[in-house]
Amino acid sequence: MTRLFNLDFQLLHDTILMAISVFVLFTVMSYNLFEPVRKMLKGRQEKIKTELESAASDQAEAAELRQQYEEKLKNVDKEAEVILSEARTKALHNENRIIGEAKEEAARIIRRANEEAELEKKRVMDEMKQEMIEIASMMAGKVVAASIDTTIQDALVEETLKEMGDTTWQS
Repeated sequence: MTRLFNLDFQLLHDTILMAISVFVLFTVMSYNLFEPVRKMLKGRQEKIKTELESAASDQAEAAELRQQYEEKLKNVDKEAEVILSEARTKALHNENRIIGEAKEEAARIIRRANEEAELEKKRVMDEMKQEMIEIASMMAGKVVAASIDTTIQDALVEETLKEMGDTTWQS
């Protein structure tokens, strides 16, 4: 028997049996070891896919929230302008009210000052009347006591009027 590539039948037989046993061993091991690893990898792959989808939806949601916040920021400027315009309006209203109250107070003070001036004027007039009455009674006493004629009496009246002053008598 000649050997092909220096292989004998026993070696060929052992090699085939070894190949079959490695194949059977590989099949059994792949079923027992590789299958759980494949399931674990598939689960991990699905988990990653789910997380990626979740991240994408979170990113979309974040973009939507960002857009809403940007719109709110734009509206904040408008709201601030509205608040400022309302504050200006209230300030103008308060200014007008305060000015009106000040004018009323000034008018009251002027009225009170005028009333006091009128009262003072009446008091001065009353004092002047009292002085005139005193002067008239003194003149009458002088006239009666001296029993003078009308020319002397007229001279006395003129002299008394000069003492009082023309402006005092006329006012």
